[in-house]
Amino acid sequence: MTSYINAFIVGGAICVVAQILMDKTKLTPARILVIFVTLGTILGALNVYDVLIKFGKAGASVPLPGFGYSLAKSTIKEVKKVGLVGAFTGGIKGTAGGITAAIFFGYLMALIFNPKTKE
Repeated sequence: MTSYINAFIVGGAICVVAQILMDKTKLTPARILVIFVTLGTILGALNVYDVLIKFGKAGASVPLPGFGYSLAKSTIKEVKKVGLVGAFTGGIKGTAGGITAAIFFGYLMALIFNPKTKE
């Protein structure tokens, strides 16, 4: 039961930060997405995000910083395994399922709803 609460707290905190950035700044959702993925990548490469993953589990691994974390970890793993070539292939290998789902469901939602840009 506590892992559900921890996931809710961590995932909720990430969403609150994103919502505050959208409401209080002129940042577009696309820029916030890039910031979150980049932060997840940097924190993952520095092993800082590991603490958040251990505490929040899916609450930390499912949101956008978790995608960046997955990119960093899979790239590091592939570089250790095959060398420099792993820097180019590791991120794609580790996140292929997430990338495929994002493209498919993003396209599906664009067909169903009327997407608008922030003014």
